[in-house]
Amino acid sequence: MSSLLLKEQQLEPQQLINSLPAFMDRIEILLDVLGLDLTGYQADHIALRINDRSVAESAHKAWLLQAEEWSNNEINGRPIIALGFNEVLNINGWSIECLELPYPGEKAYPQQGWEHVEWVIPCDVDSQEAFLDYILKTFPTLKGKWDKLASLGVKVKQSCPSGDAERIANYTVAFKYQGVCIKLHPHSLKAVIESEQA
Repeated sequence: MSSLLLKEQQLEPQQLINSLPAFMDRIEILLDVLGLDLTGYQADHIALRINDRSVAESAHKAWLLQAEEWSNNEINGRPIIALGFNEVLNINGWSIECLELPYPGEKAYPQQGWEHVEWVIPCDVDSQEAFLDYILKTFPTLKGKWDKLASLGVKVKQSCPSGDAERIANYTVAFKYQGVCIKLHPHSLKAVIESEQA
């Protein structure tokens, strides 16, 4: 029953993998709009959005056939699952090693499926402001476009999501555009999970 549920909603792992090239093309369009060249950086993980708890549970089980659970953490009152792929997903020149599967919270998403990709921009900063400064220094083209982003239809959000036991502050700058999102942060999900287990 559960695999049928996933199949009907186009949320089976293989269906999602098949839809990845089209999703990554939309991510590339957002990178172009931002003037952001992330070629030399690690595409840390990719995130799914699912609106129904039983569908999320089915997806969780299905992905466990091709990934290993790295962590299952309560963040902002709901489970967020991190799964390391048995075989890295290679797409558009990036290698993605991890899937983030948040169980649904209060908010329903307009569409289910792939939602964002997160990149690691390694740096040693101690505040959200310092991280944003570092981003703007590292990517001058983005800095040049910064004040125009809203008029280009890009929403920018800064945050520092944290799990109960995290010892690393993973400052985040997120850019949303036409239903896709990219997020930048200083540490990989793996490093954050290892800090929790330390």
